[in-house]
Formats: sequence, C-alpha cells, structure tokens
Amino acid sequence: MGRPVREKNTGLLDTELDALPPELRWREWMTRVEAVIFAAPEPVTRELLSGIVGRECSIDLLIEDICNELAARPYEIVAVAGGWQFRTRPRQGEVLKAAFGGTATGAEITEGEMLVLASIAYHQPVTRAALSDMLGREVSRDVIGHLRRLDMIASGPRSPQPGAPYTYVTTKKFLEQFGLDTLRDLPDLEALEDAGLLSREAVPNGSIPVSASVAESESDDGVADDIAIEAKE
Repeated sequence: MGRPVREKNTGLLDTELDALPPELRWREWMTRVEAVIFAAPEPVTRELLSGIVGRECSIDLLIEDICNELAARPYEIVAVAGGWQFRTRPRQGEVLKAAFGGTATGAEITEGEMLVLASIAYHQPVTRAALSDMLGREVSRDVIGHLRRLDMIASGPRSPQPGAPYTYVTTKKFLEQFGLDTLRDLPDLEALEDAGLLSREAVPNGSIPVSASVAESESDDGVADDIAIEAKE
C-alpha cells in the first residue's frame, strides 16, 4: 500500500524525493529551506516549510545544519516571531550603520520612545496612565501614536478600570524588528544598554522591572506571547 498523499502538496513538487539517496535527499531539503527563508519578506513558519520537505523530515535539524554551514558568513538564520528569518549577524551592526546610517533597529525611535516601548513590552497589556506613573513623567498621545504608526504597538484589551481605558501591547512587527522569537526572549536592561538602545540614566531607579504577566509567560504556555502576536492578526 502506497504512502498517503500529503494534502498540502497539491502542486507538482516532489517533497519525499524517494528516488534520491539519503544524503542527496537531505541536501535538497536543506537547499529548499534555505531558499524559501532567504526569499521570504517575513519570518517563515514551520507550517510553510513542512510543505516543501518530506513528511518525516525534521525542520529543526535541517535548519541546524544550514546554520552550521553559515557559521563563517556575516549573516545567519534566526528564530524570529514564531518563524525563521535571515539576519545580518550583530557583530556587523557598526558596519551597516556606517554604510547606510540610521539606528540599530532601522526604525526612527528616540531614546524616550524606546523607553516607552520597552515598558509596554515588559508590562503589557498596560494603559498610558500606568506608563506615565511607571516612568515618572507624562507619556503623550503623540508618542503612543508614533509607535502605533511604526506598527510596534497596538491596542490591547480594555482595562477594567473606570472608563475602560485602552491598553497597549507589542506586535509581531516588534518581535521581528528586535529579533525576538517570543516575549520570553526580552533582554534585561544591561543587554539593552549594550545594544545602544537605552542608557541607564534614562530609566527610573536604573531598571525596568518585569511585570508579573510577562514573568508568568515562562510557565503558562506563553499567554503574553499570544497577546503580542494576535494583536495584529
């Protein structure tokens, strides 16, 4: 009895490659995965990659082998926003900045806006009033509006407070922009400083405390991660 036909593969692409010896089959799958990730304008999901390789093929092992071959190159494949994407290695950041100018993130964000964005990321969903209290100064609607236009944040669930004010959460674009796979990968203040995104003087009390909602996402199946991604889907 023959193998059942995979429902996703409705075209002519041979995904199983049974006619090839194992080594050549694996090499062809590696080439396909690398080509798709390279050509994609956004992170490529596991589901998409599973449609171009064999049924029993391990996507993780394929990507691991590709990454090993790219070890000496100035770019790499990284896990971002629930998928994989080609990124220039961080050590090339200064080179790119010298060549093209701009910020490390490629987005026009001031240090003050970066502080607000970081506070939203660590405390989401959070209201503008709560952000103002947290940072010790008024967070203007203009700052919120700019971050929304950059697609870094979106409206979250209404707060249960009187008047049901809007809350704000980060988006999938936020994860992509900062090379994060999930919110569990958020760096601490020292890492933000090392990346040149924040200075300790700009942060009240010298730290951005992690809220319970993000901390708990380490053990509750990533609820906070779902908020960040689903806000824009």
